[in-house]
Amino acid sequence: MFKKKRYQLLLLLLLLGITIVLFRTYLFCTFITYKSIGQHASYVATDKALINCIEKEIVNGKKMTIPQIIALSLELTAKELTFTGGKNHNDPNTLIHTKNAHCVGYAAFLATTCNYLLKKSQIANEWIAKPHIGQLYFLGVNIHPYFNTPFFKDHDFVIVENLKTKERVAIDATVFDYGKIDKVSLLK
Repeated sequence: MFKKKRYQLLLLLLLLGITIVLFRTYLFCTFITYKSIGQHASYVATDKALINCIEKEIVNGKKMTIPQIIALSLELTAKELTFTGGKNHNDPNTLIHTKNAHCVGYAAFLATTCNYLLKKSQIANEWIAKPHIGQLYFLGVNIHPYFNTPFFKDHDFVIVENLKTKERVAIDATVFDYGKIDKVSLLK
């Protein structure tokens, strides 16, 4: 009898784990929302290593859609950067060499990559990516007041916005790097 209960518990935990993995983006977007409280500086890709890093991923100079640009930008950022909590540079033209960043650098690198690809796909006059300073809310409650460390004062992410329709797609390179969550929800 005890072995049967243990087997059922293990099976339940396995199914729960699989469900969390399969529906992680939905669950994350349901429980966690982001609120922009400002913006950080945007950077233009000028370093040859950064430009080459992006260019080598473009297939045959093909124009890309917004979902493709976002997906490639997230992948490149995760591939090129390693998260660290220490003091770092934020300019992607430097980060391509140092490889270490916190959320501010991740957001700057992601926005710069997106904007480069938007320009390359000839839609930079319609869309723009901007790094935002944000606060995270769990079930509508701001979590930042519960931490007494400057590290958790805020969290940076990126909003890709259509300049005409005002459609906005929020993305977080740090969360993507660790959880492969490719979009986040904005607080309404």
